[in-house]
Amino acid sequence: MKRLLIILLILGLLTVLAIVLINLQVGSYSTERIFNDIDSVPAEDRVAIVLGARARNGEPSDMLYDRVVTAVKLYKAGKTRKLLFSGGDDESEVMKKLAVSLGVQESDIALDDLGLRTYDSCIRAKQIFEVTRAIVVTQDFHLTRSVYLCRNLDVDAIGINAKRRNYIAEGFGWNREYLANVAAWFDINLESSPPEPAQKQPIFAQLSATPDPPSQP
Repeated sequence: MKRLLIILLILGLLTVLAIVLINLQVGSYSTERIFNDIDSVPAEDRVAIVLGARARNGEPSDMLYDRVVTAVKLYKAGKTRKLLFSGGDDESEVMKKLAVSLGVQESDIALDDLGLRTYDSCIRAKQIFEVTRAIVVTQDFHLTRSVYLCRNLDVDAIGINAKRRNYIAEGFGWNREYLANVAAWFDINLESSPPEPAQKQPIFAQLSATPDPPSQP
């Protein structure tokens, strides 16, 4: 019995060590690539990938609202020309409706309603929408994993923190990320299945060579 307890203790310690090491590796991919304000984001031609969050009865949750508002500010500041709203259910449609109401041209918005997980959003951005350079828009607790996934799926990604307030489930979000980072590491290193074959939708195809400048904030 004592020997069994020792073995279980060692296995437990090894598991904790593995989780810590994986989280450190995941975090290393976003070093100096996460920004907390619009002005500090480099003026590069990147697609803003806005990750989904809960929407109810056609209305965005606080987290989703703040992600869209942050993306619109990037757009109006000239930091991005195209917004890719990625989420499940009606999240992408809710994001589009809000963005248009805030002054974004519909032709500058692409929707991915199959972004059911962060992994799906990143791999579909690359394989379906042919995004090669992106700025990921989500809250701080979610950014490390998001940038890690996108960069490992051949999208040169940076991130912008969309946190504008405190959220009810924020503590849960931070704690969840420790294991979510491990799941992301397994997704990348154990080669999760690519998205179902679909017609490519190059995100810049609808843009003219000389797009109209975005409206000012």
